[in-house]
Amino acid sequence: MHSGHDWATDSEQVVVPESVHKSPPPLAPFYLDDAFEDVDDVDASFEFSSAAIRAELARSASSPHEDVSGNVDKPRFVSAADSAGIIHQGPSPDVSTPSLDDGQLDAQFDSVSLSGSPVDRISKHGLHHDDTSSEHEVATERRDYGHSKDDSVSSTGYHGVYIDASESHPVAVEAHLETPPPTPPPRLSSDASTSDSREASATPPEQYISPKAVSSPSLPIPPTPASSTAPDPPRPSTSYKVHKPTKSSGPSTFEKVVSKTRPSFLPPKSRTEDQKHMADWEKMMKKSRAAEEKRRKALQERRLARELRVEQSLHVWEKEILPDWKVVHRNPAMRKLWWAGIPTKLRATMWERAVGNALALSKDTYRICLARAKRSLAAGTFPTTSLSLIEEDVATTLPSIHIFHPDTGPMYEDLKEMLYAWIVSRSDEGLGYVNGTAKIAAMILLNMPAAPGFIVMKNLLERHCMRSFYGGLSTKDDVEAYYRIFDTLLADGMPKIYFNFKQHQISPAAYLPDWILPLFLDHLPFEACARVWDVLLLEGDSFLYRASLAILAVLEPRLFFPDRKELIELLRGENKAALEVARRDGRPPNGGKYEIYGLDEETLWDRIDSMNDWWKESTWTRLLQRELPDV
Repeated sequence: MHSGHDWATDSEQVVVPESVHKSPPPLAPFYLDDAFEDVDDVDASFEFSSAAIRAELARSASSPHEDVSGNVDKPRFVSAADSAGIIHQGPSPDVSTPSLDDGQLDAQFDSVSLSGSPVDRISKHGLHHDDTSSEHEVATERRDYGHSKDDSVSSTGYHGVYIDASESHPVAVEAHLETPPPTPPPRLSSDASTSDSREASATPPEQYISPKAVSSPSLPIPPTPASSTAPDPPRPSTSYKVHKPTKSSGPSTFEKVVSKTRPSFLPPKSRTEDQKHMADWEKMMKKSRAAEEKRRKALQERRLARELRVEQSLHVWEKEILPDWKVVHRNPAMRKLWWAGIPTKLRATMWERAVGNALALSKDTYRICLARAKRSLAAGTFPTTSLSLIEEDVATTLPSIHIFHPDTGPMYEDLKEMLYAWIVSRSDEGLGYVNGTAKIAAMILLNMPAAPGFIVMKNLLERHCMRSFYGGLSTKDDVEAYYRIFDTLLADGMPKIYFNFKQHQISPAAYLPDWILPLFLDHLPFEACARVWDVLLLEGDSFLYRASLAILAVLEPRLFFPDRKELIELLRGENKAALEVARRDGRPPNGGKYEIYGLDEETLWDRIDSMNDWWKESTWTRLLQRELPDV
C-alpha cells in the first residue's frame, strides 16, 4: 500500500515466512496488554493480505469476539472521534486477534496510513497510527526495544495513555490546543509498558478514570464554532424580590422633617413651634402615665383593704352564718356581708351549702366515676374527641396562676381526673365534653378537695340555666329562650346598648355563651370572678344575668363602633388598640381578657350596685315564667 491510499488491492500480498503457513496454531484471544509483554511467541501465524485485514476490521467493528472459554471480552479503546472530543458511550468494538509478540504488533500497525483522518496521532497502550510511513512492512523477527523508561515521553510532550482494557468505561481525553505540531510518538520500553499495564488492570471495575490519569495533552482538537461555545445571553428574571424594611437605630430622614403635631392637610408649622408642641405632648404623656400608675396603686390598696375587712369578719361568719347559712335570706345585714365576699377559710363550706345536693350524690360518686374513667382509658374506649377537647381547654385554664399548666402545674392531673369523671357521669345521657368545663372544675379545686368538689360541680351545672347551655342540641330551645330574656333585660336597663346591638345585628348568642359557660373566668380578673362566684352560688341564675349586664355597662363607652367587626372583636377581648396599650404599659394579657379595658373588681361591683335602682327579682321571675313556663 502506498502513502496517501487507504489500503492495498487484493492482488498485493504481504510476505509471510513459510514456517507460519506450515503449522498454524488455533486462534487464541488477544488482549492489548499482551502487546507489551516481554515474551516471544514464535509459533503465532497470521495472514496479512488486504482482504484478511478488511475482514478482521469489519468483524472487530460489528460484534464482540468470544474467546475459547465462551466469555465475551470488550476491551477499551480510544478512537479518533474520542480524541477529537466525542466520547464513545456504547460498547467498545472488539479488537481480539491471535496472539502476537511485541515486535510483530508494532510492525503491523506502524505501517498503517490514515491520511484523511482529522486526528494525526492516537496513542493507546503503545498502539500508534503513523501517517508518515509510505509503505507497509511486515517483520516476523522480534524487535529489541532499547529505550529506557525516561524515553517514554518525547520532547514534544507526548505521554503514554494507560487504559484498563478489561471492561468498557467512559474515557476522558484532555487536549491542549497550544501544544506544537505532533512528532512521531516514542516507543515505550517493555518494562515500563508492562508495569503500566498492570497498574491499569488493577483499576477497580466500573470506576471512572479521571482526566489526570488518562490524558493526551498534545492531541490537537478541531476548532469548535464560536456559536456553539458562546454562552447564552442572560434571560430576564421573572421573580421579584420582596423588599424587607430595615430597622434603624435612630429616626429616619422623613421622621426628622415631618410634623407630628399637625395633620398633613394643614399648612406646616415652623420648626421651633413644632419642637415646642412636641415637648408639651411628651410632658402630657408622662403625666398621664404617672396618673395611671397612681390610680393603679390606689386601686390595689383599696382591694387589699377590702380583703382585710372580709378576713376580719370571720368571727361574724362563724357565729351568725355558719350555724344556719339560710339566715342571709332573712337578715339584710347578713346578706350584705355575703355580697362583700366570703372569707377564704369558709369559702369551701359556704359553697357546698349554697349549692346543695339536689342530685343526692354520695361521697363515693367521684371515686366510682373516676374508676370507670380509668378503666375506659386503659382499654382505649374513652372518646378521643373528648380527650383532645380536655387538653385544649386545660391549656387555657387560669394561665396567670400556673397551677394547671400541663408541664409544671401541680394540679394538672387532678383537674384532668375530675373532668374524666364528669364525662363518665354524663355518658348515660349521651352528653360529651363542653369547652369551659375545665375553668369551672379548676375554680372548685382551688377551694376544696376533688371528691366534695365533684359533687358541687355536678349540682351547679344541673341548675336550669347552666343545664341548658351544657345540654347540647337537646336544650337548644331553652337557650334561645334565655337569649330573649337577656335581650329584654338589656332593653329595659341599657336601651342605648340594646339599639346599638340591633343596628349591627349582634344577638346575645355572639357573646353570652363565652361568659356563661366558663362562668366569667376567661374574661374577668381572678379576684373579681371569685367574688362573683360567691354571690352567684347564693342568688342563682338571676345574678348570672345581672353580672352580664354589669359587664356591658363597664364596656359601654367602647361599644359604639361604626364597624360590626370591631364591635365583635371588643366583645371577645381582642381589640387591637387596647391590646397595644396594655403591651406598652407592661401589662401581660394572661389574666382576664377584659383587664385591657380597665375592668376590675371595684369597677364591676360599682355597676352591679348601681343596678339596684331598676333591677327587680320580680322582673326576672316574670320573664322566666313567660319564656320557660315549665321551669
